[in-house]
Amino acid sequence: MGIETGSDWLRVLVGLVAVIVFASVNALFLVWLERKVAGHIQRRPGPKEVGPYGLLQTVADAVKLVGKELITPRSADWKLFVAAPVVVFMPVLVSFLVLPFSPDLIIRDLNLGLLLIFAFSTFSVFAILAGGWASNNKYALLGAIRSVAQGVAYEIPLLLAAMSVVLMVNSLRFSEIVQAQGNIWFVFLQPVAAIIYLICATAETNRTPFDIPEAESELIAGFHTEYSGMRFGLFFLAEYTNMFIVGAVATSLFLGGWTGPFGFDLGLPGVVWFMLKTYFFIFLLMWMRWTFPRVRFDQLMNFSWKVLIPLSLANLLVTAVVIKLI
Repeated sequence: MGIETGSDWLRVLVGLVAVIVFASVNALFLVWLERKVAGHIQRRPGPKEVGPYGLLQTVADAVKLVGKELITPRSADWKLFVAAPVVVFMPVLVSFLVLPFSPDLIIRDLNLGLLLIFAFSTFSVFAILAGGWASNNKYALLGAIRSVAQGVAYEIPLLLAAMSVVLMVNSLRFSEIVQAQGNIWFVFLQPVAAIIYLICATAETNRTPFDIPEAESELIAGFHTEYSGMRFGLFFLAEYTNMFIVGAVATSLFLGGWTGPFGFDLGLPGVVWFMLKTYFFIFLLMWMRWTFPRVRFDQLMNFSWKVLIPLSLANLLVTAVVIKLI
């Protein structure tokens, strides 16, 4: 028993180190990818001077960010101000514990894996609220309040969309959800839930057209207006890692996880399929950012409470009725 417990702790420790390294490299790559996607959509090349195809530009930016001074406003609540960037990143690390990269590459295959991710995702909202409140800045506070309202509104249809899949599989374990899609992906059986998830995931990660908490044209930078150096970097790192997590969850729920299309793996390892699908979902988020304009706050809230929530409830009800009849 002692040996098994020790090996479990070792596995978690190795997984934690790997997650931190992956999250850092992933954020650098996604920043570069977003700048390239934005450039090509706007008919310009994007970064191209530092390294081949500008690949080292984000590395240079990260080195510069690390060297920046950490400034704490005189009137800020120092304890909350310092704790907020750390707290916002903790749910990101926890979520990686249950992500099913392949049948043999899951740190902990928990039977409540999906619930764990949704439960810890709410900590990000608390951290943003704490950071905005502790800054003692009206723009930061407005951004934090908007973030809380938006998070509450879009968390509901997001959960209902995921529940439609859970009803079909009768399990919250990621490995069982993926294995249930061996022949046909759930995006074909649950297209409404997949679209609702895409919209809500965009809002949950504060991406355009739902980037109300960070609206630069209105609130300077929103809830992290007063943050500098690596404190700002942690918010930035958490945002791009959250994009990967929502993409990974979407891959597991709707795109078959580590399986190939219609059960054919085409000779590719499961982890390759998983990463390809996840980054395709992230590309959709980036494409949406540079295609749609930012919505007003009242439009944002009305769209969730009056459209997405009733639609997701109806989809869940239809799913339950069909499963009962079958």
